[in-house]
Amino acid sequence: MSSIKKFEKPLGMRDTFPLTYEKIERVRQTGRKFFRSRGFDFLETPTLEYYDTVGKASAISDASLFKLVDSQGNTLVLRPDMTTPITRVATSKLLKEKIPLRLAYSANVFRAQKMEGGRPAEFGQMGIEIIGDKSVFADAEVIIAAIHLMKEFGIESFKLTIGHAGVLHDILDDYTDSKDQKEKLRNLLVERNYVGFEEAVEQFDLPVTKSNALLQFINEATNSASIEAMEKYVRKNDGLEYMKQLSKIIEDSDLSEYVSFDFTLSSHMNYYTGMLFEIFAYGSGFPVGSGGRYDGLLHLFGCDVGATGFSIRTNRLLEVLPEYEEQEETVCIIFDEDGFSKALAVATDLRQQGARVTIQSRSGLINEEAFTKLFSRVVYVSQEEGQ
Repeated sequence: MSSIKKFEKPLGMRDTFPLTYEKIERVRQTGRKFFRSRGFDFLETPTLEYYDTVGKASAISDASLFKLVDSQGNTLVLRPDMTTPITRVATSKLLKEKIPLRLAYSANVFRAQKMEGGRPAEFGQMGIEIIGDKSVFADAEVIIAAIHLMKEFGIESFKLTIGHAGVLHDILDDYTDSKDQKEKLRNLLVERNYVGFEEAVEQFDLPVTKSNALLQFINEATNSASIEAMEKYVRKNDGLEYMKQLSKIIEDSDLSEYVSFDFTLSSHMNYYTGMLFEIFAYGSGFPVGSGGRYDGLLHLFGCDVGATGFSIRTNRLLEVLPEYEEQEETVCIIFDEDGFSKALAVATDLRQQGARVTIQSRSGLINEEAFTKLFSRVVYVSQEEGQ
């Protein structure tokens, strides 16, 4: 193993510089105000969790978990997502007090990277969970909240792509001959590798009726927004009826322009059991957010209730945010050695007026011209001359 250089960071870790930090903070504050106005309560979970609980229950692969051992010999993990820890809290404590729960969060999660490819190993997530409600209206509330949150951020060019894990499961189950075939096709859909999907179907040597159905499905599902068009590929399916209800609610909410349906949609987060969706916005090649129904995760914690939610990835959201004009006045007070007390008094007065004020001794500056360009106004102060 090569020696670590003095300024080197662990693989996938990033420094957050002041301008980016302020953008992230604005995102957090906007999200906090938005979610609270809709009745969601914020909570915080530990950065470290037990591997045997949250680590194993999480849909994140074992190879992507940061692991360490505590003084008692227990294996811990840095939380790889927020849904699993919140499920732990809800099933152990909160569900005994109030059902359904509406919970919100804003926190960093950690996923180890095998090689440097521009992917962060630590990134922010902000989102909501509705736990204790199996109805279609809970899913609709989550989707509508996601749409309005994007608009709250000033983003207009975006789309939610909605699928259904149960419907896709049934289609792949009906038209493949083994669990391995089904899992290979599902993984190809997670990767959006439709060419690979078609090639795999042809290589499986399936009966002609099955292979033709799969090839027709992949072509039609990726080129049609019609839920009814999927009916010929499944037996009587509650998932399709559920999606029809969901589509009607979205239509009645005048939000259909922001939504499309894609029944090939699949996620590496394999705890989704019903509706799932991804949020795409102009300016990013990756989803800026995702969500769905994950009733199965609750079962792992011994609780038979419904759960749905979504999260926004902060780092990807920053890529698509419109430019923000800084309204805050920034003032620099530069003082001579005998003007420190006067500078403090002037700074206090300006701060009370709402300005952001920095005080700086003139003797401490190396490049005064470069420094003063950072501020919208500069005030020079000395004890003798006053302001």
